[in-house]
Amino acid sequence: MFGRLLWRLLRGNRGRLTIALVAITAGAAVVSALLNMEIDVRQKLGEEFRTLGANVVVSGRGSGDAALLAAGKTEQAIQSAAPGGNAYAPYLYVVARTAEKRPVVLAGTWLDLAPALTPWWRIDGAAISSRDDANHCLVGRNVARQFSLSPGSSLELHYGENSARWTVSGVISAGDDEDDQVIANLASVQNLAALNDRIQMIQLRLSGAPQEFQKFSTQVESAAPGTEVRAIRQISQAEGNLLGRIQLLVLSMSVLILVLTGLCVLATMAALAMERRADVGLMKALGGTIGRVVTLFLAEVGVLGAAGGVLGYIAGAALTVWIGQRVFGAAISPRLEVLPLTVALTVAVALAGALPLRLLGRVKPAVILRGE
Repeated sequence: MFGRLLWRLLRGNRGRLTIALVAITAGAAVVSALLNMEIDVRQKLGEEFRTLGANVVVSGRGSGDAALLAAGKTEQAIQSAAPGGNAYAPYLYVVARTAEKRPVVLAGTWLDLAPALTPWWRIDGAAISSRDDANHCLVGRNVARQFSLSPGSSLELHYGENSARWTVSGVISAGDDEDDQVIANLASVQNLAALNDRIQMIQLRLSGAPQEFQKFSTQVESAAPGTEVRAIRQISQAEGNLLGRIQLLVLSMSVLILVLTGLCVLATMAALAMERRADVGLMKALGGTIGRVVTLFLAEVGVLGAAGGVLGYIAGAALTVWIGQRVFGAAISPRLEVLPLTVALTVAVALAGALPLRLLGRVKPAVILRGE
């Protein structure tokens, strides 16, 4: 019986209910499009910020040998604190000497991953794609000029009683400290310096809000005592501020649209409440309780909100694709997880706009039956 009454109510006021449905659908379409863009734009911004390189440095406290970190333990702490596959690379720096006793900074890292964290590198020659390659190295352009090196040249370096020989694979132009360094794979530098499993720092690309960085910092420093986690402020702050502004924009626009949608539903329900006074009076005269009557009308509004949310999500998905192509020039994919959130918001807005239905509780059956 309840379902049949609900169906008749939906059919009996199609004009006003259609207006409310259109308002809810329009609001849901814009809100779902904003939510889709917020999720996708956040990921695209993360990809763009990756081109700026690492934004976190994990190093040891103190100075000299006391600042050296245990590579395995530190890497394990990072993987435990950031299990999402964030890119990182360890570094070890020593001052080696050439065969002519001239000093040069020798850096050891993972040369298969380091270029992803230093996208400003420009390599004249061939990059090194394997971290197990102990025979080749990269040299900075200033080092190449100073020692007359080019791709294919041989370079011998000494550290203490040890020595190692590499073939220059490429010349780096970075406009930074790397221009004055010789860069080889970490294992070969550790062997030369007799510092197995020792590093000075790890550069890391960590995606997320500032709160996530704080959590990561606490976990790493707790799991690996003696470490210090620092953000590269220019990159991490720019990323965090931009993401925060986008989230604030989406939130404020969504709230504004939902408020306007709620006002439209409110006006429609106020008119419906006046029109249904006779129906409510008859229901109460036949023994219906006010609780059951109001539940019936709230169910009607809930169905309206759910239908508007589903239709709005579909329209919002199309709007998302259109905005991505026309405004951003990139594909923005609708997210299925936005559907339940959109439906929940529209149902909540529809129920909030149904406040005028409380007036139906004041209807007196005797007055209605007398035609007053």
